[in-house]
Amino acid sequence: MKNRPAATSTRSDMTAAGDPKADIRDRALMLGFDAVGFAGPGNGDAGQNLKSYIENGYHGDMGWMEATGNRRRSPRDLWPEVESIVAVGVNYGPAEDPLTLHAFPERGAVSVYARGRDYHDVLKKKLRQLATQIAEHWDCDVKLFVDTAPVMEKPLAQTAGLGWQGKHTNLVSRDFGSWLFLGEIFTTLQLPADLAGSDRCGGCRRCLDVCPTAAFPAPYQLDATRCVSYLTIEHKGHIEREFRTAIGNRIYGCDDCLAVCPWNKFARITPHGELKPYIHLTRPLLQDFVRLDDDAFRRVFAGSPVKRLGRDRFVRNVLIAVGNSADATLAVEAEARLTDVSPLVRAMAVWALSQLLTDADFAEVRARHAHGEEDRDVIEEWMIGLPK
Repeated sequence: MKNRPAATSTRSDMTAAGDPKADIRDRALMLGFDAVGFAGPGNGDAGQNLKSYIENGYHGDMGWMEATGNRRRSPRDLWPEVESIVAVGVNYGPAEDPLTLHAFPERGAVSVYARGRDYHDVLKKKLRQLATQIAEHWDCDVKLFVDTAPVMEKPLAQTAGLGWQGKHTNLVSRDFGSWLFLGEIFTTLQLPADLAGSDRCGGCRRCLDVCPTAAFPAPYQLDATRCVSYLTIEHKGHIEREFRTAIGNRIYGCDDCLAVCPWNKFARITPHGELKPYIHLTRPLLQDFVRLDDDAFRRVFAGSPVKRLGRDRFVRNVLIAVGNSADATLAVEAEARLTDVSPLVRAMAVWALSQLLTDADFAEVRARHAHGEEDRDVIEEWMIGLPK
């Protein structure tokens, strides 16, 4: 967004000109942001860290990260005219520990951030209001971002003093723990920068040790190709066998490294109604989700970030959870998906059956269904699942 309307202020020019930083902070808090900070257009080591990340192949299928790498290096590579960044955060703290769902394998675990309305829509509405006010009162240009452009959000948030990037690479706040949505306004208005956030992780490594797929090669480094959030959301193909059991009942994203952070003792339940969970996403039953066709999927996840995943990948994830459930009654649901139009779904239906059925029962189901299969990946699942 680039905006430069005529300056029309409801406050006195003296107030606006006297301390624009304090004024902007007040306006942001009044609009419902929970954290506000200010940074200059520098971005520290973020550009070099991104280069190393891509060179190591940690970005996996996310080719857009490499394609936009040059613009991600620093704010001025994205917009040369920027003088200051207003970084904001919105608290999405959950009402209960999300890890409790892992004790209920018949239920699917949806990441906390995706249980309510799409946060992009919620933040963008507030950001647009704040950006417009800044442009009008200080006759400057502005651009706003909510995880939709090549912006290094977490390093910028740390530079602006909202917190620090923890060993799990996510932002940690002294006031909100690991539960902040981030957004930014780039502006040509010159504003004093806040002090950058200081790393307060100390010797703690809970986030590293809890990861079910060992996705952290070292503290402050994430190999996305091993991360459950990447595998269940970003990865478009078949999920490798080595990760399926570890995924457990996580059907969209993973909160483990966030949820165990000790700084969450200062976190608060989100006060924002739009971000509170939809009732059907608090403790969803796998048997309900595995049956979704495309139309039903779109209805159930209208307004949710999950909708962007698409039905086929979502049901792929659900079938992995079905296979990990140890509930043989769900084999009927998995078998019903063997004729699904999507090979992603059929392949994981085969895998789920191989986990739930005895060797004899699996061989019987294979005899009924495998002969008509033409997709090589699904055929491979049938072959691997055969009794040894």
